[in-house]
Amino acid sequence: LPRAPGTIVVCAPGYPGTPAAAQPVMAAFARDAAAAAGWPPGSVRAVYYETAAGGLKRLAQPDAVLALVSLPFFLQHETALGLAPRLQVAQESGAAETWGLAARRGRVASPAALDGFEITGAAGYAPEFVRGPVLSGFGPLPETTRITFTPNVLSALRRAAAGEPVAVVVDAAQAAAMTSLPFGGDLEIVARSPAMPGTLLCTISRRLKERDAEALAGGLLRLHTRPDWAATLGSLRMTRFEAAGAAALDAARSAFAAARAAGAGDPRP
Repeated sequence: LPRAPGTIVVCAPGYPGTPAAAQPVMAAFARDAAAAAGWPPGSVRAVYYETAAGGLKRLAQPDAVLALVSLPFFLQHETALGLAPRLQVAQESGAAETWGLAARRGRVASPAALDGFEITGAAGYAPEFVRGPVLSGFGPLPETTRITFTPNVLSALRRAAAGEPVAVVVDAAQAAAMTSLPFGGDLEIVARSPAMPGTLLCTISRRLKERDAEALAGGLLRLHTRPDWAATLGSLRMTRFEAAGAAALDAARSAFAAARAAGAGDPRP
């Protein structure tokens, strides 16, 4: 067992909740993870951060042994934090995530039409992720295109539908929900990414002994098999953990690295 309790840091920039509000479900998640791994109560903790800055600060603390993070966050900080993916999260729609770019219907037929546009969304805190894994298949963006972060995707979609020079990066659930919006008919998805992992569970800088990492990962893989544990996963909008898809993750890494290299020295946000 770990000599001291280890902490799972859950970081999802742009998604709802606060550390305090999420703590009851984080406590239940930690309790069930420990039990599934065969560890005593209190041997695992879990904390949630809805900002990249908060998550990074917490991940720097030595008791943080696992990170449960979104793919953009992982790609941004994989090397600096020593993140090693172990598992990926499956939601009701599956473990793969497909990102889309929403714009006013008929306005964006090609990347060139995004001249002077703002591309915004919850993934906008990682511009290389937007330019690379999300939009590299669509084509290079004009130099005048700005990428920004907003957690308020609904407001951004409303701006786009109203005709402002705005396009919005949406995940699969957000894209599906667009059709139910009063102004949804004024919007369309103009580009889609390949399927890629949505959320990854990673070890951090080898802080956890390999046998302990294997035990905890093995426990997490079993969480969906018991109704009470599955209910805790459901409260986190998860259905199960599964092995990380290496091929899709490598493709996302390559597209991210290419976008980062192309943007070296680029003054755009």
